[in-house]
Amino acid sequence: MSPEMLGLIPSYTYDFEQLWSLLINRNKWLINLRYYISIAFASFIVLAKYILKLNFSHQQFNALIIIAVCIFLYNIFFHFLINTNLIKNDVDHFNPMHVSLIQILTDQLTLSVLTYYTGGIESPFYIFFIFQMIIGSLMLSGFVIYTIAGLTVICFYIASFLEYFSVVPHHNFAFLFKNPIYNNLDYILIFATSFGITMVVSVFIANSIARSHYIRGQDLKTSFDKLRQADMVKQKYTMGIVHEIKSPLSSAISFLDLVIEGYTGQINPQSQEKLVRARARTNEAIHIINDVLNITKLRLLGDIKKETIDLNELISKIISRRKVQADYLRIGINFYDLSNCKGIIKGDYALLELAFSNLIGNAIKYTNFGGTIEVVIEDARNEDSVKVEVCDNGIGIPDGDKDKIFKEFFRASNVKHQNYEGTGLGLSVVKQIIEQHGGEITFQSPSRLANESGKGTCFKIYFKKE
Repeated sequence: MSPEMLGLIPSYTYDFEQLWSLLINRNKWLINLRYYISIAFASFIVLAKYILKLNFSHQQFNALIIIAVCIFLYNIFFHFLINTNLIKNDVDHFNPMHVSLIQILTDQLTLSVLTYYTGGIESPFYIFFIFQMIIGSLMLSGFVIYTIAGLTVICFYIASFLEYFSVVPHHNFAFLFKNPIYNNLDYILIFATSFGITMVVSVFIANSIARSHYIRGQDLKTSFDKLRQADMVKQKYTMGIVHEIKSPLSSAISFLDLVIEGYTGQINPQSQEKLVRARARTNEAIHIINDVLNITKLRLLGDIKKETIDLNELISKIISRRKVQADYLRIGINFYDLSNCKGIIKGDYALLELAFSNLIGNAIKYTNFGGTIEVVIEDARNEDSVKVEVCDNGIGIPDGDKDKIFKEFFRASNVKHQNYEGTGLGLSVVKQIIEQHGGEITFQSPSRLANESGKGTCFKIYFKKE
């Protein structure tokens, strides 16, 4: 029978991952708390007997020490259990909710034995039942915690009457009461009833608050999922429209090329200049559309593919493709692979190709004629990461623009003033791709290649090694 059928999982649960995460954190919190409680309780028993000279019976003292040791030992078991693969985040398997239930039931049983050996209805430790029910209300469903609270109250009544009728022996708690009250029927009825009411009210208040916060979290997750779905629909619509716009622009470029090359007849120099400028502007529009399509595709990718990628091979391919443009501008591109793992990582090949193509393309675009670009792969951070560095000695990034450089549609002031083509989307796309792969991107400007011809920029990308 599934946990939902047993009432373990709240019926209003929408996001199970949120539930599992919440329960795991609270289970760990309870385990950590129990370590302190077991040590504090054992210390109290020893202090009470040997320093305060409380008169425990031999049986009573041994039982209390055994209880303290048992709490510590079964807490070690729960500590081990919560950190193993035995627990699955699945309603059809042994999951964090089961661990919560077992922990609460084990503590209730231990607390019952403790209460019995410290005076039963006279015990000062009965108050911990209420504390335990409040913790349980934060972890278990209403049905389960009310059931446990009800059974606890019933057992408390039964145990009190068993002592009253001398069916089981009574253990005085170090002569806390000069005149015993466990054999006073009126006291038993009043105390046990008050205890039961306090238990139920405590569970009601704590569970209502926990339930309200939990439902609020579930509602927020539902709203977030709806917004994300709406955004995906919008992104797909945008991508479709933008792609349709790209087709006529591509055709326009083809026709402009035919006219500029003279296939339709001779044209005068003034017209030629205007046509060349028109083609450049149309080509810029194509670049803008490509950037928009790339960032839209990136946002639509909820999960990325994970495959083994050789960064050396990937970057070499990009450099080879960009070499014609670099050679035309007399820009030298130096590539060094200094990594022990040869830059082997896990990731999405197409996305990483887009990211590094953007970085290397920008380095070429913003480096002056005859400049230098260096791409270096090396180990970093105690060799648990691989770093890729793309440096140039180009125009650099002004100090006032450094905190905005990864924002969408932002273009540095020195780029706009010098009429470089671009949309300001490239670095935003790069950052999103790197972060989707669990990586990090930073930069510095001026770069280590800075010289009299330019300040330059160094982009540093870090990936975890597999």
